[in-house]
Amino acid sequence: MASDFSFDVVSEVDFNIVQESVNVALKEISNRFDFKDAAVSIELNAKEKSIIVRAIDEYKINAALDILNTRMAKRGLPLRNFTKGKVEQALGQTARMPVSIQAGIPTDKAKEMAAAIKQAKLKVNASIQGDQLRVSSKSKDELQSAIVLLKGQNFGVDLQFKNFR
Repeated sequence: MASDFSFDVVSEVDFNIVQESVNVALKEISNRFDFKDAAVSIELNAKEKSIIVRAIDEYKINAALDILNTRMAKRGLPLRNFTKGKVEQALGQTARMPVSIQAGIPTDKAKEMAAAIKQAKLKVNASIQGDQLRVSSKSKDELQSAIVLLKGQNFGVDLQFKNFR
């Protein structure tokens, strides 16, 4: 095994950058005239990996979410990992929308990736390790082919490749 090379496929979201984006978006919303009396709030819950957007109606929620997405994209966050929920009516004539944050690769997506690698008949081994996928081989060229294969397909989450050794 000492002559094997490997890399990890991960899908990470930096919650510090998400918090920065939320703060900047809230500051912009507070300064805009079209959001006056809209009661917009954006709350990040890092433990539950979710964001709650609140406003007086669905239109204002979508506008606030658009501002937040713009701020996150400028900071390089993978927008594919943020999944919008349905707008729910809340108390006090307000509405809210939960946005879930996908940090880590779900098991079903990791199985799809491993199956795609196996189907391509590359001489690599893919193993699921928690919320990441480890790909190993005796050849660095085969590993690079696996990276190109994974980058070329859409698995619904943003992929990063780490620990290439």
